[in-house]
Amino acid sequence: MSMRTLPLLFINLGGEMLYILDQRLRAQNIPADKAKKALHVADWTDGDRKRVMNDIITTMFNKKFMEELFKPQELYSKKALRTVFDRLAHASIMRLNQASMDKLYDLMTMAFKYQVLLCPRPKDILLVSFNHMDAIKEFIRDSPSILNQVDETFRQLIEMYSCLPAGEFQLVRQTLLIFFQDMHIRVSIFLKDKVQNSNGRFVLPTSGPVPWGTELPGLIRIFNGSGEEVKSLEFPSGGNYTSPLREGSFDLYGERVIKLGTNMYSVSRPVETHMSGTSKSSVSHTKENAAPNPLAKEELNLLARLMGGLEVKKPANTDGGFRVNLFTTDEEEEEALISRPPELSYQVINIQATKDQHANAELARIMGEFTEEPGPAQSPGSKGDNLLAMMDGL
Repeated sequence: MSMRTLPLLFINLGGEMLYILDQRLRAQNIPADKAKKALHVADWTDGDRKRVMNDIITTMFNKKFMEELFKPQELYSKKALRTVFDRLAHASIMRLNQASMDKLYDLMTMAFKYQVLLCPRPKDILLVSFNHMDAIKEFIRDSPSILNQVDETFRQLIEMYSCLPAGEFQLVRQTLLIFFQDMHIRVSIFLKDKVQNSNGRFVLPTSGPVPWGTELPGLIRIFNGSGEEVKSLEFPSGGNYTSPLREGSFDLYGERVIKLGTNMYSVSRPVETHMSGTSKSSVSHTKENAAPNPLAKEELNLLARLMGGLEVKKPANTDGGFRVNLFTTDEEEEEALISRPPELSYQVINIQATKDQHANAELARIMGEFTEEPGPAQSPGSKGDNLLAMMDGL
């Protein structure tokens, strides 16, 4: 597995999360002149939407957070990464119920999985990431300080990945596909566009532009010992392939050419997720092993250190936060929560960013990934007692 995959996974999933939240907040938006009379918690003004987007992006690109993220390391488990995004989604006044958070994460993961599968060549994953970064910059174009944060991360991406060889990008792609391989959530957009089957698996095209730097399939060349072409044969390629017009830009500014990673919610259309019958039955066969994992403790140490960089300012009145529903009605949200397989749900997890052995062992026990005899408990109020609540860790 590649040790350079985590930043790309986090930034692309974060970009998809911002697309979804922006679309949903706009759908629940009400005019500013009516906002004073509005009493329903689901009503938002455009100012509220911008505040939420700014808060989440500020948290997402926090300097300390990015420093930890860009350190060479293996991917976190699905549970641990989900916990990070639960924390991130609630970094503002917005609140999501469990079913809506489930749906949000399903949409994020399936969208990026689709993009990884469709990348013409492994290096194009970087262009997908740049499309997400370009869109994030557009969200906060009126906030120079936040924009500087995002640009700094953009430069880190260019510095770390632009010079990687093709083999390393192939390893990154393989690591991402391993992470996504058991996720088969049906998404209405993909189903309607006929790019996803009813069992949740994607349909890969057999036509379109070939990767940059490659020739169109359909021709076999035969060379002699001197390297001279002596014969050529044509064969049916089985698809309608075209040559790419140009390579996408890997600079801070430029035309990316590839459209993967752009906002597919910019056009108003309903977005739903459904558990397919196939994946429901297969989930039980793909449960994470309940046996102790010797790597879990180190992973949790890294996760706690990573989460320690998230400086989230909690609202003074937490009950006054706005609730966002990713479903059409509250009844749909409740029904989705009831019908969701328990194997895909997550419990609330509290992470304490400390090196204390007992705290890490207890957290690992909750996550079902590591068990050991607890050490002496840390005394209340001792140094390093920085409690990081994972709100709605599902």
